[in-house]
Amino acid sequence: MSTDDRASHKIKSIEIDEDSLAAASRDQEQERQVAIFDLLEGNYFEPADAPGGPYDIRLSLIENRLAFDIRGQGPENEGWERRHLLSLSPFRSVIRDYFMICDSYYSAIRNSTPQQIEALDMGRRGLHNEGSNLLRERLDGKVKTDLDTARRLFTLICALHWRG
Repeated sequence: MSTDDRASHKIKSIEIDEDSLAAASRDQEQERQVAIFDLLEGNYFEPADAPGGPYDIRLSLIENRLAFDIRGQGPENEGWERRHLLSLSPFRSVIRDYFMICDSYYSAIRNSTPQQIEALDMGRRGLHNEGSNLLRERLDGKVKTDLDTARRLFTLICALHWRG
């Protein structure tokens, strides 16, 4: 794939359905905003059979499933839209574990030694990678992403589940 082809397959905008969005703590809200910023700064997102990007994405929960609504931008893909519904069941345990370690991490930042914080951060990153790889597996055949894009999308999926 040429650099131009890869550059066209990117997310231009991302929206999280406000009705699906769970209440979040200040730390969680900050993490969500950073994920959105980083995602829009650099990403690779290539839906199967799409004529080209960039794409507008909307994430929401529909009947306990994750909805990826994808709309193409530009004249070559005017009117191109896809919705992918993913079961959340495979994500439940990794999201639950991720929340638990994030809570410990946020608490440790305020009260613990640098070594404790680093250990929790390593665990948090490991679970984040696990969730990101699971997302890439679940999107296989529907959407190609790189690991960094999947990591940021996983953060936003978690935002749909955070309980403040």
